[in-house]
Amino acid sequence: MRGKVHHEPNGAHMSLIGVIGAGVMGVGVAQNLAQTGHDVVLVDRDEKILGDALATIARNTRMSRLMGGPALDVDEVLARITTAVGAEGAAKCDLVIENVTEDWDTKRQVYETLDAVCGPDTVFVVNTSAIPITKVGSATTRPDKVVGVHFMNPVPAKPAVELIPGVHTSEETVRRTRDLLSAMGKKSVEVKDSCGFISNRVLMLTVNEAAYLVHEGVADAESVDEVFRSCFGHPMGPLETADLIGVDTILYSVEVLYEHYADSKYRPCPLLKQMTDAGLHGRKSGRGFYTYATN
Repeated sequence: MRGKVHHEPNGAHMSLIGVIGAGVMGVGVAQNLAQTGHDVVLVDRDEKILGDALATIARNTRMSRLMGGPALDVDEVLARITTAVGAEGAAKCDLVIENVTEDWDTKRQVYETLDAVCGPDTVFVVNTSAIPITKVGSATTRPDKVVGVHFMNPVPAKPAVELIPGVHTSEETVRRTRDLLSAMGKKSVEVKDSCGFISNRVLMLTVNEAAYLVHEGVADAESVDEVFRSCFGHPMGPLETADLIGVDTILYSVEVLYEHYADSKYRPCPLLKQMTDAGLHGRKSGRGFYTYATN
């Protein structure tokens, strides 16, 4: 079945949105929400992470126009974001967008806490690249109010998302989430709940196989990416994309696909495992398949 595409430009704003996880994706989601007029509570496990996240949002907001985005007022964007340590900080939110690592045990604990502290009408949005939404819903007492949204990185610059209802997700939850996405300037492509959805069933296989080419000595990372840029017209090669997303995130996503489908085509490349163990996570660590300048 073909995905359904929706884009209503005048979606309603909600009064308070929680963003759980102040990593790369959480920072992008919080910025996107704030710059489109939403009040945000950004939540993580300690003050330093939250302070670094606000500094990143300020920097990205200042550079928005230079990077092809809208001109933004840094003070206005930051004024819409408050921070809190611990998931309890999202207790008063109307909708919560979760962006923690692609590890089921970690996610389950977050949802058990959110379920206990949030009001009964709060919608939980799962920002995941692979974990089935129905599985996440099973960790709560409100599976009808759990829905998946796979945001793409960098979040403020990407015009579309995958919108994934679980088996028990209600039409009202889908409507509320689609309205919020529209208010954020996002087109939503509705996808059935299937591990990896559309994007990562294809992308993770591509990145994993590209890593195997380097692992096996067939080509170096630059050559692999050059073929994709020059021959296929991709703006970024698969290994540049891995560094942008995070090599560790790529590995976790491939592992989830491998575990879920029990199919050898998803077997993770050993190089991804070694790089993750070595802390070579890509742009966020300063080195992955490529080396990056760090501030």
